[in-house]
Amino acid sequence: MSNALELAIHRHHARNQRWGFMWALWTAVLWGAWYVPGTALWYEQPFSLIAADDQSLRLAATAVMTWIHAITVMLFLLLWNGVLGKVRDYGRTMVRFRKISKWYALASLFGGPMAIFGSYMAMGYVGPVFAAITSLFYPVVGAVIATLWYKEKISRQAAIGMSIIILGGMVIYGPGLLGEMDLSGSHAWLGYVGGIMSAIGWGAEGAVAARAMDVTDPDVGIQCRFSFEILFWGLLILPLLAIFTDLPIGSLILSTVTESRAMLWIFLAAACHAYCYTAFYKSFSLIGVGRGEAVGNLYAVFALIFIAAFTLQLPQWYFLVGLALTVLGSFVMFGESAESVAQLREVGPVEEGT
Repeated sequence: MSNALELAIHRHHARNQRWGFMWALWTAVLWGAWYVPGTALWYEQPFSLIAADDQSLRLAATAVMTWIHAITVMLFLLLWNGVLGKVRDYGRTMVRFRKISKWYALASLFGGPMAIFGSYMAMGYVGPVFAAITSLFYPVVGAVIATLWYKEKISRQAAIGMSIIILGGMVIYGPGLLGEMDLSGSHAWLGYVGGIMSAIGWGAEGAVAARAMDVTDPDVGIQCRFSFEILFWGLLILPLLAIFTDLPIGSLILSTVTESRAMLWIFLAAACHAYCYTAFYKSFSLIGVGRGEAVGNLYAVFALIFIAAFTLQLPQWYFLVGLALTVLGSFVMFGESAESVAQLREVGPVEEGT
C-alpha cells in the first residue's frame, strides 16, 4: 500500500472519529437541556391537577405525555429530513420491515415505552436529579449488548474513558441524589423503577438501532424509530388502556393539547430530543455504540448547567470535580487512534433478511 493511500485512509478515519465525537457532544448538550422542560411539564395543567395518591391516573398521564412528546418530535424530524431531502428515503426504509425497519421498531419499544416513559416517571415521582443519575449507566448496558450480540470491540483505552465519564456523572449527581431521594414516600418506588427502565431502555435502544444503521442513513433511521413509537402508543398501548380500564385517556389527551403552557414545554422538550436523537444516531455509525453513548453521558454536566441557569442556584464543589472527570474521560476516549475506532466489529453489517 502506497504512503499516499495510507495517508488518505488515515485522514478518512480521523475525520469520521472527529465528527462522531462532535455529534456525541451535541447529544450531550441537547439531552441535558431536555431535563428542564421535561420536569417543568409536571407543574402544568392537566398534570399538576392529578392527586398525588392517584397512581393509576399519574401513570396514564405519563403515557399520554410520552405519546404527545413522540408526535411532536416527529414533526421536528420531518422538518429536518425535509430540508435534507430525505423524506423519500424514509418512506422506502419504513416499508422494508422484514429486512431493515424491524430493528427500528424494536429500538422504539426500548426507547419510548421503556426509556422516555421511565424517565418521565422518574422526574414526576422522585425528581430530575434521580432521573438523570440512573440514566448515566445506559452506556454500560449498550456496550455490553453490542459486545455480546455483534462483537463490537471495546479497547482498554475506550473502557477506561467510559468508566471515567460514568464516575464523573456519579460525582456530579451523587450528593444531590442522596439529598433528593425520599424513602418515606409511599410511591417513590415507581420513580426508582422508571429510572432503571430509562437506563436499560436507552442502552438497549442504541445497540438494537445500530444493527439497522449499518445499511441505512441515521437521519432516516431516527425518523423510523419515532414513527414506530407513535404507532405503538397510538394504536396499541393507549387504546388498550382506554378499553380495559376506566382511565380518562381521551380527556387527558384533549386537555393536554388544549393547554398552551403544557404544549409549550412539550415543544421545547421535543425540539431538544429530536435533534439530540439525530446526533445520537449519527455518532453510532461513526464511532460505535459504546463510544457514542459514553460521550453522550456528558449530558450530566450540561443538565446541571441548564438547571442552575433556570433555578439561579449555583453549583456545588462536587460539580467541578465531576466536570473535570467527565471531560478527562472524553479526552481519554478521543485520544484513541482513528484506525482503532474504525475497526469496531468482528462481524460485518446486518445482512438482508436477518
